[in-house]
Amino acid sequence: MRNPSPGVSSPHGRTGRPRSAAADTAILAATRDALVELGWSKLTMGDVSARAGVAKTTLYRRWAGKNELVVDAVAELFDELELPDRGSLEADIEDVVLQFARLLRRPEARTALMAVVAESTRDEALRDRIRSAIVDRQKRLVVLGRERAQARGELPPEEDAALARHTTDLIFDVIAGTVVHRALVSCEPVDELWAGAFTALLMHGLQGATAR
Repeated sequence: MRNPSPGVSSPHGRTGRPRSAAADTAILAATRDALVELGWSKLTMGDVSARAGVAKTTLYRRWAGKNELVVDAVAELFDELELPDRGSLEADIEDVVLQFARLLRRPEARTALMAVVAESTRDEALRDRIRSAIVDRQKRLVVLGRERAQARGELPPEEDAALARHTTDLIFDVIAGTVVHRALVSCEPVDELWAGAFTALLMHGLQGATAR
């Protein structure tokens, strides 16, 4: 199930005419297109409003500025990731790794993600927004995968909630960090052979950790 982007959900306490989902979709798509063509430094709210066919005031009613808008444009892409039940934890992980790799091959995803990550090194508020809008939301895939694996008996249940959160964070960091580095830094293919080898290595670590 996809989660709504913070920029797409209706602001609490705001009254008046409901927001248009079609306008939000057009704005976020226009933001990604503009990023690919112009890059972060040249992108303006005016560029986005012109491409989306909306007034600049419409943008500012939804997003305070470029940082928030671009993060939500990236988050919308990441919300496309799903975790189909393939029958085993190993198959589930391999499936989402390949999905993630396909997403990162799309110019709008690759450019937008690299832009916000680079800009966030100088902007703490932007880092926080990336964490809440993208990272924390996508951890749902790890939580779901582990719950399924525990229900199948592949992993033991964890009674300690704090330890479970720590494990979720670690698994997410390993998968997301490795795939991003492979695809965007090393510029090497993330194909079925690589995904299978990576998943086997991760499974060995997970099963080894639960055996201790």
